[in-house]
Amino acid sequence: MSPTHYPMIGLMSGTSGDGLDIAYCNYTLQETWSYEIIDAVTVPFPAVLGKKLLKSHQLSALELALLDVEFGAWMGEKVKAYCDENQYKPLAVCSHGHTVFHQPTKGLSLQIGNGWALHQASGQKVINDFRMLDVQLGGQGAPLVPIGDRLLFPTVDFCINLGGIANISMESAGLRLAFDTCPFNLLLNAQAVRLGADYDRGGDWAKTGVLNENLFNALNSVPYYSKSNRKSLGREDLENDFIPLINTSGLGEKDILRTLAEHYAFQIAKVIQLHKKHKEPNVLITGGGAYNSFFISCLDKYLDSKWNKVSASPSLIEFKEALVFGFLGVLRLRNENNCLASVTGALRDSSGGVVYS
Repeated sequence: MSPTHYPMIGLMSGTSGDGLDIAYCNYTLQETWSYEIIDAVTVPFPAVLGKKLLKSHQLSALELALLDVEFGAWMGEKVKAYCDENQYKPLAVCSHGHTVFHQPTKGLSLQIGNGWALHQASGQKVINDFRMLDVQLGGQGAPLVPIGDRLLFPTVDFCINLGGIANISMESAGLRLAFDTCPFNLLLNAQAVRLGADYDRGGDWAKTGVLNENLFNALNSVPYYSKSNRKSLGREDLENDFIPLINTSGLGEKDILRTLAEHYAFQIAKVIQLHKKHKEPNVLITGGGAYNSFFISCLDKYLDSKWNKVSASPSLIEFKEALVFGFLGVLRLRNENNCLASVTGALRDSSGGVVYS
């Protein structure tokens, strides 16, 4: 059978709100799927737009509707310029959008970045709104990346992404399981900002801090950790359950950074120990947190150094989510399932995403 090629653009606007990831990727199906990240860039948000996106959950209905269109058009303009400059011709542009509300128990997961506006401004076929079908099927609508983990990284035991929130994906008893393990950069970066930087480079500040047992134990006692595997964290959970513990701890920023890093490593190691099938599992770590070498050393400590860290290129570390959203679009165009009920808790697997053409 001759290989089938799908050139696509994946767009990712993460919860941490630093910019728009644009990845031009090619996906090839022979007997199994393979991929190539041909090129990828991060376009910083203009200051005013960035501020609106960060505060989007506090806007009025009209302000939010206007921002939806403004953001979609802005993404479309950036995609058009990117394709024109590089002479790329994707089959479709697959956009995650910017999450404003994620409350699956109320049947809601809202990502803005209007599909028609994006389609019109880019001149490309667009696929977006990947979460809502699964939510209407009773699922969490998240995480969506695991189908990509299963089909694009079959030799990896655990795929971990360390973005604003950390999540993990793995095979267990023949099913794909995945869930948000703990917060990550959303809380770390807030402390770094107080120290005068956007983030704690390499975890250097955390390394000089002191682990606080009281805060460490309080964080580990957050009710989220006693929930079953099908679960996801939103900004609301951080505001309700995590931030109050940090704010009332009375600790300095570096001690908070140290304690958070240890807490994250403890929680992620616990999941790996519970689900590992052999003594030294292969673990792929992507997202901005992959560069936090102090966190990696904490994870190594809690795993007793019994694991293999899969090597990953900077483009994979930084653009894996955009890569996978492009792949979700491929599966959508093929009318194949791109959302797994075993992951989200929905009634069935589904092929989510709205196509604008």
